[in-house]
Amino acid sequence: MIITLKSRSHRHSLLFRVQIRKRLIRNMNHNQQSNEAKHDDETALTDFLASLTDYTPTIPDELVEHYLAKSGFQCPDVRLIRLVAVATQKFVSEIATEALHQCKARPAPVVRDKKDKQQKDKRMIMNMDDLSKALQEYGINAKHQEYFADSSSAGMESAQRDE
Repeated sequence: MIITLKSRSHRHSLLFRVQIRKRLIRNMNHNQQSNEAKHDDETALTDFLASLTDYTPTIPDELVEHYLAKSGFQCPDVRLIRLVAVATQKFVSEIATEALHQCKARPAPVVRDKKDKQQKDKRMIMNMDDLSKALQEYGINAKHQEYFADSSSAGMESAQRDE
């Protein structure tokens, strides 16, 4: 069936109606997909929470319960406590990984042996500066006091430091 429209405004209004119908159909399809996605998300969350009852996290439940109670949160549901433990474990793991990257980015000290040959020590030693830089990326400002081993001037009086 061929429809011919004589006036230009009729053609534009028909085109406009067709575009609106296409958008409505597209939105209806999108809403159906988003409802299915929400259902899939809810199913995945339910399955995940059910799997937490059998999972034993690295951080003990008692420790998590203690700190949750200390902050004013009481929850008898073991799944939520384990969910907090898993989230905490992931957070600590990410910070440790970032601190390791900071340690690797630091220039390695050169160790000389008895024969005055330069050797690289293959061990990496992570220090508080590496951890502080990693924590800063997560918005945590960690400051530590200067200890005697941190610098040669630590523990000296200010007059002795200037000499």
